[in-house]
Amino acid sequence: MAHILIVDDDATMRDALAEVVIDLGHSACMAANGMLALELLDTEAVNAMILDLRMPGIDGLEVLRRMRERDGAPPVTVLTAHATASNTIEAMRLGAFDHLTKPIGRADLAQVLQRMLASVEESGGGVCAEEPEALIGSSEAMRTVQKTIGVLADSDATVLVTGDTGTGKEVVARAIHEHGQRNRGPFVAVNCAAIPADLLESELFGHVRGAFTGASADRQGAFRQAECGTLFLDEIGDMDIAMQAKILRALQERVVVPVGGKPVPVNVRVIAATHRDLIRSVHDGTFREDLFYRLHVVPIHLPPLSERIADIVPLAEYFLNRATAGKRLSADAAAHLIRYGWPGNARELKNAMERAAVMVRGEYIHATDLTFLDDARSRQDPVVDWPDEDLPSALARLEEMLIRRALKHSGNNRTDAARRLNVNRQLLYAKLKRYGIEVADAPHEGKDGIEGSERSEGEV
Repeated sequence: MAHILIVDDDATMRDALAEVVIDLGHSACMAANGMLALELLDTEAVNAMILDLRMPGIDGLEVLRRMRERDGAPPVTVLTAHATASNTIEAMRLGAFDHLTKPIGRADLAQVLQRMLASVEESGGGVCAEEPEALIGSSEAMRTVQKTIGVLADSDATVLVTGDTGTGKEVVARAIHEHGQRNRGPFVAVNCAAIPADLLESELFGHVRGAFTGASADRQGAFRQAECGTLFLDEIGDMDIAMQAKILRALQERVVVPVGGKPVPVNVRVIAATHRDLIRSVHDGTFREDLFYRLHVVPIHLPPLSERIADIVPLAEYFLNRATAGKRLSADAAAHLIRYGWPGNARELKNAMERAAVMVRGEYIHATDLTFLDDARSRQDPVVDWPDEDLPSALARLEEMLIRRALKHSGNNRTDAARRLNVNRQLLYAKLKRYGIEVADAPHEGKDGIEGSERSEGEV
């Protein structure tokens, strides 16, 4: 049984609310104005509060302001007959659990009471200290990544991290740095796609004073800033072809040439990352083959989150804990997260948990709090109007659609498409023939090509 404080200047409304509260198995105490409510909070152990917005003396918003200064204040739902954008926003900003309009039905009152009381069960603890984002995951794919990091961390080998946007490539790079012998040195990250091509050389290699208009002082550049540490070149697949030649020289000779200056030796480990298919870029002539091999000393591939089902809930709980202390996922919310496809990968999951942490007042986040994910997916994925057909025909249609989608996402690279579909290449070739799907042969897929010696798991 919980003790509920009802604050309203209307005696009829107070009595009606108290009657429902008692019928629901709780006890009630009442206050006719805000000052009396604050005094009751000093003398009684209140588990939740129903607070009218408009009252003589101090109104509901002022009561909320004063309650913010108290430790262990109970959750408060504000009631008003005159809801406006202004008072709704202000009430929620001041910490109201919910903001409802009068008249309120019995079922609505019962629901909000249940949610408020659930929010205080087992609550407590302080805010966790901010820490660098960790590499979370127990799926087989992530276990492989973690083992690879452990093996290569103490070496100076160049690493190429690949994977779709949002899979956590920088987190992997930081983990390599933190667990390696260079962890006392700096970790410098440069997003090659975010810097204009004409400024990237100066950003990476530095410049001397007077080298160009606006160069009023010497600049070290990222390579020298990362001295004795790690330089992370994110989205290197977007780098201009001319700049690639200069990066190749820096990697080969461990020397950089500042714009307008003389060669300077550097001692730095380089980790590169890209969401692009560099093998295809080599074939297309947009990425240097010699630079690819220089970067591809130790490759690490991060699969999309949709292929790492075991990591979804642990990652969600981790992001939720970083966003706010004390909030948890209910069982139905966890199931909802697992069913969702995560086109934005771990980054989308992180954003979703940060949003839920802000918008949900209670301790537990439920599936109903995550409906914005379904709204986003419905805008992205068109509804398929399946024809009236038997099961074998429908399954064949679905299989063909999945194969065409995998080919599209892999740029018609059949090896990559087979990996995405989790089938061996011979089976994929048979399916292509069956459905009459013609795919032009890619030179880099041959036995003597760059990826000819690599096979996906399960391939024959």
